[in-house]
Amino acid sequence: MLRDHGGGLDAAIARHGGGRDDWLDLSTGINPTPYPVGEIDSGAWTALPDRAAQDALIRAARAFWQVPEGAAVLAAPGASSLIARLPGLAQPGTVHIPAPTYNEHAAGFAAHGWSVTATAPLRPDARVIVHPNNPTGHFYGADDLGTPLTVIDESFCDIAPERSLVAHATRPGHIVLKSFGKFWGLAGLRLGFAIGPEPLVAQLQEMLGPWPVSGPALAIGARALGDQTWAQHTRARLEADAARLDALMLRAGAEGAGGTSLFRLYRVENARDWQDRLAAHRILGRIFPYADDLIRLGLPTPEGWAQLESAL
Repeated sequence: MLRDHGGGLDAAIARHGGGRDDWLDLSTGINPTPYPVGEIDSGAWTALPDRAAQDALIRAARAFWQVPEGAAVLAAPGASSLIARLPGLAQPGTVHIPAPTYNEHAAGFAAHGWSVTATAPLRPDARVIVHPNNPTGHFYGADDLGTPLTVIDESFCDIAPERSLVAHATRPGHIVLKSFGKFWGLAGLRLGFAIGPEPLVAQLQEMLGPWPVSGPALAIGARALGDQTWAQHTRARLEADAARLDALMLRAGAEGAGGTSLFRLYRVENARDWQDRLAAHRILGRIFPYADDLIRLGLPTPEGWAQLESAL
């Protein structure tokens, strides 16, 4: 199955030239102003992760996401590692994955022998909802839950915690995914979380094996999840930057088509032409194989706004 992602800066450089420092990568939805990790104790690098560090991270996660009693929390080396394993929690059947959306879910279920459909069958055996959706920004609700296996991917939901469906994580067969790389801007840390009923989370934990999360990731994750002030300020900044990006793109002739405050989706006459136009200015945008009129842009770095304004 085709796995289409943002990123791929090396391929853009090979085609259009320049060096990595010349490029502004807007093809992902990663916060361009990451959490300041600070100093990390040397023991986090040299020793096997101990129980105390793992417990500290889980406590911080439970508090930050207001995880209900009766739901368990599992830390993993990135949400992608969980997405690849989630289909193994049940016997293969039919999974409903509304499209368009992040395509790793369909690839993961197909690899486990599931039949994947974007059209809602009467009684699917599983459903995946990306909440808010990537790339449209659509939010779902409690009425969209309830299949025997329900995956709620909240990789981008930390921009709007009041919209989270984590309160439903105690329901049988329901798993909520959280990504640390998007909102906190630390995608290279490879840290993600699964929240759900204890039996399901225990199955996932067995699949991951011992020490799934590195010592530095445990330390940084616990620190960041405990910093509510940074999170509140970041939400406000992302909203302002998303509005600024919309204003630039609309003046340049694009039409708003959705997104979140971490990425924006635009309808244009020819997405490939827009991507090439930006690439000529060493800016990487995201287009999609299923739509020739949609382009998605993440937020520029603070120093990248002038480069984008010049390109537009």
